[in-house]
Amino acid sequence: MKRKPVKKKSAPVKTKISHTRKPENMSDVEWQTILRQQIAADESFDIQKTSGGAVFGDYKVHSGKTSNTYKVALRSADNSLNFCSCPDFKTNQLGTCKHIEAVLSKIKSRPSLKRQLAVPYTPPYTSVYLDYRGQRNVKLRIGTENTDEYKKLAKGFFNKELELMENAFLKFEIFLRKAYSIHPEFRCYEDALEYIVQERNKKQRHQLFKNISKSKLFPYQEKGVLFAVKAGRCILADDMGLGKTLQAIVCTEVLRKQFNINTALIICPTSLKYQWKTEIEKFTGNTNVCVVEGNILARKKTYNKNTSDYLIVSYQMAANDFIYLNEMHADVLILDEAQRIKNWKTKTSAAIKRIKTTYALVLTGTPVENKIEDLYSLMQIVNPFMLGSLHNFLSKHQVKEGETDKVIGYKNLNDVGTQLRDVMLRRTKNEVLKDLPKRMDKNLFVPLTLQQSELHTEYADRVARLVNKWKRMHFLSEEDRQSLLRFLNMMRMVSDTTYIIDQETNYQTKLDELQNILEEILAMPDEKVVIFSQWERMTRLVVPILKERNIGFEYLHGGIPGKNRGHLYANFTNDTNCKVFLSTDAGGVGLNLQSAAYIINLDIPWNPAVLEQRIGRIYRLGQKKNVSVINLVSQDSIEHRMLDVLKFKKGIADGILDGGDNNIFLGEDRFNQFMKSVEFVTSGLPSVSTTFDIKEEIETEKQLAVMPDGTITEVELTEEEISMQTSGDGINTSQTSTVTNSSQVTKEDEIIEKGKGFLEGLLNILGNPESTERLVNKITETDKETGQTYLKLPIDNPGIVENALKLIGGLFGGIGKK
Repeated sequence: MKRKPVKKKSAPVKTKISHTRKPENMSDVEWQTILRQQIAADESFDIQKTSGGAVFGDYKVHSGKTSNTYKVALRSADNSLNFCSCPDFKTNQLGTCKHIEAVLSKIKSRPSLKRQLAVPYTPPYTSVYLDYRGQRNVKLRIGTENTDEYKKLAKGFFNKELELMENAFLKFEIFLRKAYSIHPEFRCYEDALEYIVQERNKKQRHQLFKNISKSKLFPYQEKGVLFAVKAGRCILADDMGLGKTLQAIVCTEVLRKQFNINTALIICPTSLKYQWKTEIEKFTGNTNVCVVEGNILARKKTYNKNTSDYLIVSYQMAANDFIYLNEMHADVLILDEAQRIKNWKTKTSAAIKRIKTTYALVLTGTPVENKIEDLYSLMQIVNPFMLGSLHNFLSKHQVKEGETDKVIGYKNLNDVGTQLRDVMLRRTKNEVLKDLPKRMDKNLFVPLTLQQSELHTEYADRVARLVNKWKRMHFLSEEDRQSLLRFLNMMRMVSDTTYIIDQETNYQTKLDELQNILEEILAMPDEKVVIFSQWERMTRLVVPILKERNIGFEYLHGGIPGKNRGHLYANFTNDTNCKVFLSTDAGGVGLNLQSAAYIINLDIPWNPAVLEQRIGRIYRLGQKKNVSVINLVSQDSIEHRMLDVLKFKKGIADGILDGGDNNIFLGEDRFNQFMKSVEFVTSGLPSVSTTFDIKEEIETEKQLAVMPDGTITEVELTEEEISMQTSGDGINTSQTSTVTNSSQVTKEDEIIEKGKGFLEGLLNILGNPESTERLVNKITETDKETGQTYLKLPIDNPGIVENALKLIGGLFGGIGKK
C-alpha cells in the first residue's frame, strides 16, 4: 500500500506593509526598513562575494530591474556598520537599503551562514568609516590587532563614542600618518575621507571669512557673497531684482583668488546664456568666457579643450552632456533659475544632480513654490544628506487628511529654515530696502530664433544699402527715407516675434522668458507688474499666457477709447487679484500705476524719451517701493545696438527724436546726425545680398514717419488707423526693396539721382517758411556798400564754372542750330 505524500504546511503569508501609509504601531525607521526588505524580496538580484570570509566582507549586487551594480560592505548584523554605494543608502539615514537587505536575506536563507551572522564580528584591522544613520559622522572602529595603541592614538582625535571631534578635522592627516605607522592594514574609507576633506575646506573658508576683500556691492550683497564663500555649497534665494547673478560672479572670483579654482560651470535657461556672458565681462573684465553652442560633436570638442574660466551651458544641453561635463572636472557649479529642476522626477533634474563639483551656488527667487518637495530637490544639489530621505522629510512636515492621505497642509516649517540656515540665504526686498537704490535697471538678453535671425538679416541688409547710398551721395530721396524707416521698424518688430509681421508664424524667445520672470515676481506677495510693448500684436500674444495661468490683468492699447481707460487704471490699483497691467505705448503717458514696483519692457523704443515715459508710470513722486526695470533685449539685434545708441542719442544737440526738436530737415546737419546713429545701430549686424518678399506692417501705436515738410518724427496713429492695421487693411503685402547694386551705378545715374533728390529737397524746403528763410540766408549775400543782394554758391574749383559755361554755351548753340 502506497503511502500518500505528506503535504508540507505552507508558511503563513505575511501581509505587506503599505508604501504610502505608515502603520500606527511602527516608527518611521521601522516602517522604512521593512519597506526596503519587501522591495529586496520582490526584486531579482545577482549577488557575488568579492572578498574573503563566509559572511562579513564585500559584495557586488546587480539589480535585474535597474541594471545598476553597487558595492555592499557587510560589517554587522544590525546595520550599524554596513555600507552600500547606492544613493538611497547615503540619504535615507537608516543604515540600510534594498541591496543590503537582499544580501542579508540571502545569508539568512542558509542556516549555516545565518548562525555566523549572529556572532558579533570584529575585524583584525582598524578603520575610519562614515556613519550615515541620522546626521553623518566620521567614526573609528578599532580592530583586534594593536588595539591598545589605536585606543591611545584615538584620544587626541575621537571622543568617547569614537566620533571624530570638531577640532580634529584640520589635523586629521596627523592621525592618518600615525595610524598607518601602527599597522599597514589600517583603513580609511573613501567616503569618510571625502567628507573630512569637505569639512576641512568648510572650516578653512570660515577662517578666511572675515579677511575677504569686498567688491563694490550693496551691503546685503556683500553679506551674500561672504555667506556663499563660507558655505561652499548653498542656495541663494533672494527676491528677484536683488542681484543674485552679481553675487554669484563675485563669489566665484573670491574662490578663484583664495582657493585657486579654475572653471566655473554655469547652467541656465537658454535665453540667459549671453546675459551671463555680458554680466561676467562687465563686472570682472574677464573675457575668458565660453558659451556652449552647436551639435554634440562641437560641444564635446569644447568640453575636451576647455580652458575657459566660465563655461555657460543651457539646462537641456547639460542634461544631455552631463557625462562630458563631469569629465571636464569643473570646480564651481552655478545653477541659475534653479527652480527649473524643482521636479526631482524629471530627466533633466536627475542628470543635473549627477554633475560633481567642489562648490555649488543654486540661484532661485522661489525655492519653495507650491510644495516643500521643491526645496528638497534643490537641496540634493547642495547637500543630499542634510534633509535625509524624502520620506522622512515629508513625514515631518506634511499634514495629511485622515483616510485619503491627501496633503492638506504643512507643519514645522520654521524647523526647516533653522536646519538650512548655514546653506540657504533668503532676503526679501522689504528686508534690504535701505541698501537698495530707488531704481534698478536690468537688461536681459534673449537669443533670436533662426527664423527671426534670417528676417532680421534681410532687413539689416536693406538698411545697410541705403546707408551706403547716403554715404556715397550725401542725400536720400523721400522714397528712400520712407524705405529706410520701414526697414528699421521691421528689424525691431522681428526682434520681438515674427508674428508681428506674419500672423501665420510666432518664432520668438521673449515670451518664454517673460513667463519665467512673471512666475518669480508674482510668487512674492503683494507685487504687481506693468508690461509694455510698442507693438499691439506683441501684447496680443501676452494675453493668452496670462489667462492660461489665471493671472488677473488689465489690457490697454490704442483701440481702447479714452472714456473706458479710467476703469482699467482703477481696477489695477484697487483689485488685489489684478496683478498685471499690459499696455502699448498708448498707455505710456498720463498713467499713474504706482501700485506696481516692476516694469517689463518687451522691446526697446527708438526714442529714449518713450522709454522714460513708460518707466515714469511707476517710478514717480509718491512711489513708496524701490522700482525694478527689466528690459528684454534680443541678442545681436538692432535692439542690442540700440542700448549703446540710447546714450549717444541723448547727447545730440537738442535731442533728435527724444523730446527736443523733432524736426530733421532734408540736407541739413540734423539728418546727417540721424543717419550716423542709424549707421552705428546697424553696423556689425549680419547682412546678406539677396532679395526677400514678406508681408510688412507699419508700426502700431507710434511710428517714425517722413512728414509733408520733409521732417522725420514720431507720430501717434489714430484709432481708425490702428483698427485698419489690426484688421490687415493698410498693410503693404508685397512691397520689396529694389536697391541697385553700388558697383553697377554709373555717374549718369548718380547725377540723375542727385538731381532728383535736389529738386525733391528744394520743393520740401520751399513748402516750409522757416526752411525757406534759412535756405535764402545761406545762398544769398548783401553788399554792405551798394545794398545789392547776390546769389552765393560755394565752388571748390573756379575752373568748374568756366567749363560749365562753355558746356552750356555749346548746348544752347547746338539747340539753336537745330
